[in-house]
Amino acid sequence: MRETVHVNLPGRDYDVVIGTGLLAEAGAHIAPLLKRSRVVVISDENVAALHLSPLQEGLRSHGIDSAAMTLPAGEATKSWPHLMTCVDWLLDQKVERGDIVVALGGGVIGDLVGFAAAILRRGVRFVQMPTSLLAQVDSSVGGKTGINARHGKNLIGAFHQPSLVLADVDVLGTLNARDFLAGYGEVVKYGLLGDAAFFEWLEGQGPALAAGDVPARIEAVRRSVQMKADIVARDETEQGERALLNLGHTFCHALEAATGYSDRLYHGEGVAVGCALAFALSARLGLCSQEEPSRVRAHLRAMGMKTDLADIDGDLPGPQALLDLMGQDKKVVNGQLRFVLARGIGDAFVTGDVPPEAVLDVLRDA
Repeated sequence: MRETVHVNLPGRDYDVVIGTGLLAEAGAHIAPLLKRSRVVVISDENVAALHLSPLQEGLRSHGIDSAAMTLPAGEATKSWPHLMTCVDWLLDQKVERGDIVVALGGGVIGDLVGFAAAILRRGVRFVQMPTSLLAQVDSSVGGKTGINARHGKNLIGAFHQPSLVLADVDVLGTLNARDFLAGYGEVVKYGLLGDAAFFEWLEGQGPALAAGDVPARIEAVRRSVQMKADIVARDETEQGERALLNLGHTFCHALEAATGYSDRLYHGEGVAVGCALAFALSARLGLCSQEEPSRVRAHLRAMGMKTDLADIDGDLPGPQALLDLMGQDKKVVNGQLRFVLARGIGDAFVTGDVPPEAVLDVLRDA
């Protein structure tokens, strides 16, 4: 079973191929992009142990040689030192502008390797092979690449579109329940921001997704990617509509900073909490009925996901300190925080007109 979503960016368009068996067939998909029969692959230690050999065998079966490097797993890898390691290794491998760099991993590897490709020789092509649900539905598509800074997440980076995305849903079967559900936070986000029918579908199909239903997983990835691709095609560099994709992220990035980008809170978990808080804030401001945030929380709870600050292990800074952390977010414009709020499920919008006291009240309640 295969689905293909085309990202329509004139001169930089590409396909997102979604289905099973794509690791083994990677060579067939990548070969048409190559000027010479060689690629380089960067992965992390956890992913490489599971998926690097099958990928390299799939490349060899189509006459493509490969060299590979692995990095430590975890959010801390999205940093200056590891970026330098990537770039130095790529130069050691004599990677040319016409070559292909393959990012095999989750969102951390995709963001880091994409950024390394963006700055190497002022731009080298790369292929995303996302191995987490979060990366398949979100971070591998749209060309956002980058690393974190001590001031906040993803503050250093570039827009650099991949040449191809291969989303093999078979690899999702190797994820533990927590990793899978962290990615599910981004899936739910798509229904909440612009597709009420998709959210309703998830309410019915979410348990099957989590249990491993392959057709349901392919459909969830396809619908998420299609929505993102449509938005990116209209607003590639986030001048307007693309900011809707940040639903839940203003809260999320502050919580990630507060937890030190550690395993206390995965990005997708923070997105789920952030979406719940964004709907709570929307209801508090009278933008939507109280039933809407209750429905969001009910579905997240039914899936076994975090919805409140109290669900995050360990101590957190107080509401004011969290609000201060939000001030470092990329979405600040002229010193004013911008939130993605909602008039209802499937009807999100971006605004800077949010009283800080209302945000503090929501944080206190959570």
